[in-house]
Amino acid sequence: MKFEIKNYIAGELIAPIASQYLDNFAPATGELYSLVPDSEAQDVALAVESAQRAFPAWRDLGAEGRSAYMLRLADVLERDIEKFALAESKDSGKPLSLARTMDIPRAIQNIRFFATAILHAHTETHDASPAMLNYTLRQPIGVVGCISPWNLPLYLFTWKIAPALASGNCVIAKPSELTPMTAYLLAELCQEIGLPAGVLNILHGLGGKVGEAIVSHPGIKAISFTGGTATGSVIARHAAPVFKKLSLELGGKNPVLIFADCEYDTMLATTVRSSFTNQGQICLCGSRILVERSLYERFRQDFVQEVQKLTVGNPLHESTRLGAVISAGHQQKILGYIALAQEEGGKILTGGKAVKPEGCENGWFVEPTVIEGLPYDCRTNQEEIFGPVVTIQPFDTEEEALKYANSVRYGLASVLWTQNLSRTQRITQAIESGIVWVNCWLMRDLRTPWPLALRFKTSSKESYPLILSKTFCGK
Repeated sequence: MKFEIKNYIAGELIAPIASQYLDNFAPATGELYSLVPDSEAQDVALAVESAQRAFPAWRDLGAEGRSAYMLRLADVLERDIEKFALAESKDSGKPLSLARTMDIPRAIQNIRFFATAILHAHTETHDASPAMLNYTLRQPIGVVGCISPWNLPLYLFTWKIAPALASGNCVIAKPSELTPMTAYLLAELCQEIGLPAGVLNILHGLGGKVGEAIVSHPGIKAISFTGGTATGSVIARHAAPVFKKLSLELGGKNPVLIFADCEYDTMLATTVRSSFTNQGQICLCGSRILVERSLYERFRQDFVQEVQKLTVGNPLHESTRLGAVISAGHQQKILGYIALAQEEGGKILTGGKAVKPEGCENGWFVEPTVIEGLPYDCRTNQEEIFGPVVTIQPFDTEEEALKYANSVRYGLASVLWTQNLSRTQRITQAIESGIVWVNCWLMRDLRTPWPLALRFKTSSKESYPLILSKTFCGK
């Protein structure tokens, strides 16, 4: 009998009303190891009723009261960090070392940040005349829906629910059916700390059933979704006619622009990391690497050499740097794009094949793959692969680099490597990307809508970060 994950509704862990379940497989071994509720609209209706009952008291508890609950949740999550890291690794196939050092710590940070930020919220006041005072009053809107993806399961799950809860809303949350375990474990912690019943409800199941029911339910006033662009389009079509608040973070085909005046060693190490962290299954990974021609040959040789050092293997081994991709179907999609790249004239410099590490022969692994020789506008360079695959390409001028960088329909993230401040100003203004990291990658500041992160050498030759903000609506 496989372990049955349960929904979390009205403070209780309960089976789906229809008693139907989905199989949950461990990507590294291919084994069926748990069953996930195949929830439906009736489960959503029950959760919404619970959230609506809980909303007035949660709203009226005030910022300090809500913050106290959330800080307790962060504390017990930190206490159980190893348990959660193991669960995240098994559920998603990612290296345990990554889950331990990035996924779970950032989930804890998400909860703590918004738990304390709500204590310092401020509003604008305008003294328009002696007879009139205008001010902005920010209030929770009620019940909101949060739908998170499989690639960073608890990290992005908490990134959505934490600000909603801190602001006084009650939440109907759906983790991916492919990676449900840490959301289930979080529900157990919510019970432990005595989170009021109905404040957070966690429903498991398929996007086309329970996800669609969340999006379309009239009692849910706002939707936050991170995932595929096609699914985001469907959600927008549901939400727009009824004027629900909507936040979508969708796909990416992110460029990395490398100029010859970069801090080379830092650039090289970071570009390997930005290409292949989490098997390339992060929407912020750089998948199109554009290199100034005078540096191209040196970069190609060194980059391939460093990539070949990356160990693909059992996620539980400390030496593993790339674990399994999320599913057999996703593995085939990635391998299909590698075959397409060759058809389009690309040359594989390293990788390109499925692998079967010792002890994980039935898992879904792909070698880190580097491809060159492709035109900027081919399908491989235009479509999101979402795996351990990058292309490299030389450019001659800033104008050419920007042409390549801005050629895709995505506008999510980018990375720029240069020590020229004037060039930085020109490119960060011209590049069509909501996130621009300069001389770094994956630095974040939760106070900004989109971080523009810069790292420059001081006169003492030491680097320092400067976080600015750039807002971009996308293409």
